[in-house]
Amino acid sequence: MSETFDLAELFASVFSPTKGERVLLLTDLPHGEIVDNLEWSARRQMALEWQRALVQASKKLGIRVEPLAYYKATGLPNGALPENLRMEGLTRPMEEQLESTDIVLALTEFSATAPLTALARKIGHLRGASMPGVAKRMEQTALAANYKVVAHKAHALAERLGKTETAIIEFSTGHQLQIDLRHRHPKQDSGHCPPGADPPIINLPSGEAYIAPYEGELADDPSRTRGTIPVSQAGELVLLQVENNRIRHAIGDGPQAVRLREFFDVDPARRNIAELGLGCNDRAFVTGNILEDEKAGLHWAYGRSEHLGGVIGPDAFTHPSHVAHEDVVYAPGSPIGIKSLRLEFPEGSSDEIMRDSRYTIF
Repeated sequence: MSETFDLAELFASVFSPTKGERVLLLTDLPHGEIVDNLEWSARRQMALEWQRALVQASKKLGIRVEPLAYYKATGLPNGALPENLRMEGLTRPMEEQLESTDIVLALTEFSATAPLTALARKIGHLRGASMPGVAKRMEQTALAANYKVVAHKAHALAERLGKTETAIIEFSTGHQLQIDLRHRHPKQDSGHCPPGADPPIINLPSGEAYIAPYEGELADDPSRTRGTIPVSQAGELVLLQVENNRIRHAIGDGPQAVRLREFFDVDPARRNIAELGLGCNDRAFVTGNILEDEKAGLHWAYGRSEHLGGVIGPDAFTHPSHVAHEDVVYAPGSPIGIKSLRLEFPEGSSDEIMRDSRYTIF
């Protein structure tokens, strides 16, 4: 544990635990073709340190902490969780263990946010934090943020998104994307997840308002999301052409363009524009770690959206192994930035809330 980081204080602030609540820490394991790496190995050690620290603080917090639980990694962000996990060398059904849990923390390589959200809604009393890619250094950056300030900003952004009909993004490359936000309600990841919280699963570090675009599910009312999204991967620029909230083409001649075309060709549901997110954690920095990067500014995602208020869930994919939700970030420090983000309201007015990748309203 870092010298100036107080996990017990963070836990109490985020979850407001009640006496006797049961806490479970989860982490995922490499297997087969899903190979280990140094950051992942360090994260599993971090999960063990956090479990031990919460055991030490359990009397003060009034909680009961279970042994650290492990499960085989899904291999994809927000892929379907395996049926079983292991605790102290014993195999247990994942859902059964979560049913006997009140607060879950998932320190994982591959995001479990969406499947944990679905399980939490099914179980009813479960809440928690998904922490894909969390790193030790974040104890001194985004995890150490003033979450009262973070919550204020997340609320202000969510309030604006809730009034918005269309979001117009102009990227630093000059390309433009129009996102249809009709028929949707925003959510906020403010760093607070008390009993009864909605959504029941947040991210830690926290700090964003987010919304699923309208996906065209209503009769005779197609989605108006359209435009061109520039994506920079491994120094290569790929242009994603979007129409009716679906990625139609990935334009480019390099290996990253080929990779994206192959990825989207596997399953049509992967082409869905699933999220517009507005990160607002001042202690978050862009380092290539999505968990923290997305809290530093604007991002969008493709794939499943049901956990964010959309309609594309696992059943929309042709096979469970195809299920994914992946974010792309345009915060300060990213290869591509945001020239302008303008929100258009039903009565005809508009509000430019971001210029040159920074908010104009804070």
